[in-house]
Amino acid sequence: FKYFLNFIPNIFKCEFCYRRVPFGRSKEGKLPSSINTLRPDSWFFFKLKEPSLLSKMSYNQNGSDSRSSYGSGRPGGKFGSSGGSGGRFGSRSGGGGGGGRFGGNSGRGGGGGSFKNKQPGGGLRKPEWDFNSLSPFAKDFYNPHPNVVSRPFNEVQHFLASKEITIKGQAPKPIQFFEEANFPDYIMSEVRKQGFDFPTAIQAQGWPIAMSGMNMVGVAKTGSGKTLAYMLPACVHINNQEPLKRGDGPIALVLAPTRELAQQIQQVAREFGSSTCVRSTCIFGGAPKGPQARDLMRGVEIVIATPGRLIDFLEQGQTNLKRCTYLVLDEADRMLDMGFEPQIRKIIEQIRPDRQVLMWSATWPKEVQALAEDFLNDYIQINIGSLELAANHNIRQIVDVCQDSEKEMKLSKLLREIGQERGFKAIIFVETKKKVDDITKSIKREGWQAICIH
Repeated sequence: FKYFLNFIPNIFKCEFCYRRVPFGRSKEGKLPSSINTLRPDSWFFFKLKEPSLLSKMSYNQNGSDSRSSYGSGRPGGKFGSSGGSGGRFGSRSGGGGGGGRFGGNSGRGGGGGSFKNKQPGGGLRKPEWDFNSLSPFAKDFYNPHPNVVSRPFNEVQHFLASKEITIKGQAPKPIQFFEEANFPDYIMSEVRKQGFDFPTAIQAQGWPIAMSGMNMVGVAKTGSGKTLAYMLPACVHINNQEPLKRGDGPIALVLAPTRELAQQIQQVAREFGSSTCVRSTCIFGGAPKGPQARDLMRGVEIVIATPGRLIDFLEQGQTNLKRCTYLVLDEADRMLDMGFEPQIRKIIEQIRPDRQVLMWSATWPKEVQALAEDFLNDYIQINIGSLELAANHNIRQIVDVCQDSEKEMKLSKLLREIGQERGFKAIIFVETKKKVDDITKSIKREGWQAICIH
């Protein structure tokens, strides 16, 4: 530190002054020839020899513009020139002007910050949609199977009751077998390859609605098969549209709350799109933007995205939603819980108003209802099971009440049992940091790979 101080007077043409305050008396003077004599009870400052240097030092000394995304302007400099300007994304006022304490005039306050981009998607302009200039597109591809048409009303009602399906709105009859969906051969071949036996409840009722081009809300718990319920109609929808041209955005957009879910959805899109040349990409935060941007620029029919990263690409002009006619909101309740509502609204504003929208949610709170009312016209609602909060029966839950002394033995036995399963992974929650460390060491001693987080 003292070695560094010796260079400052030569670089900035200033004097190094110090002040000692021993026993209430003060003394001021130049730095002694030996800087090592500077006492711990001293404090020091620089006194400029050339005030004209103030302008040259404006960036570091006089309060620069804020570089923080949401920060305020920095204060004005000590030496008297103007304060920094306001933060780019939302400081009401800029930095204050610096005082004239060491020779400069009092600085003037910095400029006010701009609110233009404070909100998510603030850089996006809402398009002015003119229905007369919008190109028409096809969205009704459903051709009811003769077996579905001829199925008696009582039989249909019995099927709906057995699957706990309730419907609000005028919906087509549900199907009971894959062949009754009248999917093209390229989809049916993949369905047979995957080894599916029967459609799930959400698929049985959801496919006829989605293939008819209707808006719908599906309320179903995790593991109900909703990904196929919207992905197969998406492939049919895409193959009935005009091919993408250079600079076109996606035809189908799927919004998901997390990158893990987005990646799972893309896996399904890849499996069913490969047989019909439907391209897809997955964009999410926490990963390099370069590869994702290249996929968007090359052109893909399906984009699976988290709202925040998609907003970034839209603002940067890397893609657009002018061709988007098929919109899916997957796990809408989770996206709202995570605070994505402003981004979702900004994204939907960029899509033509006559789009087809499919919203999926595990619950049906007021916030999700409000979103559906705002962006879905004449939608049909499907509920699988009860709307009341309840345990998910697709998840096996076991409660074992035991003594503390038994827990380690039971945990070891449980890990051996589930360790036989393919792709075995486990998360163990405990009460204290010490317990986390102890259990991790114990598990490692038994040969398991484990890490602890606290």
